[in-house]
Amino acid sequence: MIDYVKGELTELTPAVAVVECGGVGYAVNISLNTYSAIQSKSVCKLYVYEAIREDAHLLFGFAGKQERELFLLLISVSGIGGNTARTILSSLSPAELINIISTENAQLLKTVKGIGLKTAQRIIVELKDKIQGSATAVAQGGLPGMTVALNQVQEEALAALQALGFQAAPSQKVVLAILKQQPDATVETVIKLALKQL
Repeated sequence: MIDYVKGELTELTPAVAVVECGGVGYAVNISLNTYSAIQSKSVCKLYVYEAIREDAHLLFGFAGKQERELFLLLISVSGIGGNTARTILSSLSPAELINIISTENAQLLKTVKGIGLKTAQRIIVELKDKIQGSATAVAQGGLPGMTVALNQVQEEALAALQALGFQAAPSQKVVLAILKQQPDATVETVIKLALKQL
C-alpha cells in the first residue's frame, strides 16, 4: 500500500493534484481543504489512500494524516464511497466534521451536497464512538498548539499502536493524555504506557 507521495506538483485543480515522483506523475483526487493547503507549493507531500476497484485504481490524497483518518472512517460507513467522503471533507474542515459528529448535529451534516438526513444520521451513529479521541484533541487545542517534537512522538506512537492492531481514535485519546501528563516522554515510553491503558 502507498502511504504517501512526495514530489513536484505539476498540475493542480480543486479536485485533482498531479505529483511527479521519480519520473511518474500520480493523479491524486483531493479535497478542497487539501487544495487550499498545497496550492501555493511547487513541491508537496500527500498522504494517500489507494482504492482498487475492478474498473480503476484511484488515489485519494490528503495534506495531513488527520484528514486521511477521517476519510477512512467515512468510507467505513455503509453507503459512503470515496467520492462522497471527499465531498464531505471538501465542505467541512476536519475540526468541523469532528465537532458535528461528536455533537450529533445531523442537520448541519445534511447540508453537504448529496447527504440526506438518513445518511447523516448513519454517519453520526457509526462514527461517534470512533471519533471521541479526535474530538478530545480538537477540544484541547489539538495538534497545532503542540511542538514539532511532540507531534513527531505522537505520530510515531500512533503509527506503532495502529500497526499493532489498535484503532486510531482510542489510541489517539490515550496518547494525547499521556503526552499531556509527560510532555518529554519518548516514543517507547508513550507506547508502553498506552499498551497498559488500551
